[in-house]
Amino acid sequence: MLDLGWSELLVIGVVALIVVGPKDLPVMFRTLGKFTARLRAMARDFTRAMEDAADQAGVKDVAKDLRNVTNPKAMGVDALKKATNFDDFDPFGEDDEVADEASATPAARGPQTAKMTEERAEAARKIRESAAARATARMEAEAAAKAAASEETAAPAEPPADTNKA
Repeated sequence: MLDLGWSELLVIGVVALIVVGPKDLPVMFRTLGKFTARLRAMARDFTRAMEDAADQAGVKDVAKDLRNVTNPKAMGVDALKKATNFDDFDPFGEDDEVADEASATPAARGPQTAKMTEERAEAARKIRESAAARATARMEAEAAAKAAASEETAAPAEPPADTNKA
């Protein structure tokens, strides 16, 4: 509160001893202690009264809401959830944004943007074609494997040749 060290307290005590005298010094310190205790009690009562008034006014709820809104961790988690939302993600289908960009006029987008959009559309087309080719090849391989497995189970096993004919 007052940041007094031991040396400052010693100087105050010596000055009080000289000014008040050794006879009245204990009475003065006792009175000073009671006064300090009353001040602290009044400060505690005032603090409690202010906290009660704030509780009744709903200040704590508002402060809690403000802390939650401005919490950087919560904002980061929300941004992360938004960035990793793959519910509408379609890697092989037509993307609405690409279709919108492709339908916009090049003059509105600018020459550099038009070139980048064309490159993106070409890359997306190549990816779709590659994915379709892989899917077709995989389906053909699975069909061939099933056909081979069914031929093995459908063909009757040949009886072993009898080499000991008498």
